[in-house]
Amino acid sequence: MNFLKFIFLGILIIFNASCSKDVEKESLIKEKNLELQVIEAYEEGLKSLNQGDALFAAKKFSEAETLFPQSSSAPKSALMASYSYYSQDYYEDAILELQRFIKVYPFYKNIDYAYYLLGLCWYEQIIDEKKDLETIIKAKEIFSLLKTNYPNTEYALDAEFKIDLINDTLASKEMYIGRFYFDQKKWIPAINRFKTVIDDYETTIYTQEALHRLVEVHYTIGLEVEAKKYAKLLGYNYKSSKWYEKSYVLFDKEYEKNKKKRIKKNKKKSSILKKFKSLLD
Repeated sequence: MNFLKFIFLGILIIFNASCSKDVEKESLIKEKNLELQVIEAYEEGLKSLNQGDALFAAKKFSEAETLFPQSSSAPKSALMASYSYYSQDYYEDAILELQRFIKVYPFYKNIDYAYYLLGLCWYEQIIDEKKDLETIIKAKEIFSLLKTNYPNTEYALDAEFKIDLINDTLASKEMYIGRFYFDQKKWIPAINRFKTVIDDYETTIYTQEALHRLVEVHYTIGLEVEAKKYAKLLGYNYKSSKWYEKSYVLFDKEYEKNKKKRIKKNKKKSSILKKFKSLLD
């Protein structure tokens, strides 16, 4: 009896082992079939992208990702879907895909490129600094994150360059509003705008003008001590600039008259010299 039980147990083990191998074999076949489908979808996406059909390309890349999300090629497929949208200026779709990509694949080896592409999607939508404030701020936010978290990547340098351009744009907006307030004789809002340029965008091309405007506003409302303070700061940093000269004129009313006399005198000297040279020919 025990002998029969032993034989039955042996048959059961052999049967289970055989079934296990069949299941494993079937699983491998399915996996291989999935990989082939992924490759096919990805290659079709590349072909469509090269032909300029970005929407269909994005669809095929997304299909390649969803077919086999556990595969090593899934993140690459997702990133290519984002790039497909970006390549034809479908910025909203690209942004959504990239935001999802960053959440799903935060440790992907090319995550820095995903951030860079996301920054470009916002940056390239900037048309008018007076209106496109959201795109400007979003672009700066992403490029700043890229520069801070991935400083040694090939995209960090371009991100820094674009941040400088964005700061120029934001400073330009502040100057535009500040000038408007000044023309409307709204002195406090004007001062606040010009101070923002000095405090937040001191490396931009608008710093000199902002300092001069602060001199101008304070001088206009009778706060000469404050005006001289900003004039001194302007002179210390930008003494040879036209904005320092404009500020200097506010305090020295004779400066402009004397300047015109000097120019007239120099022109006269130049004319006499030309006549003298002609006599030597």
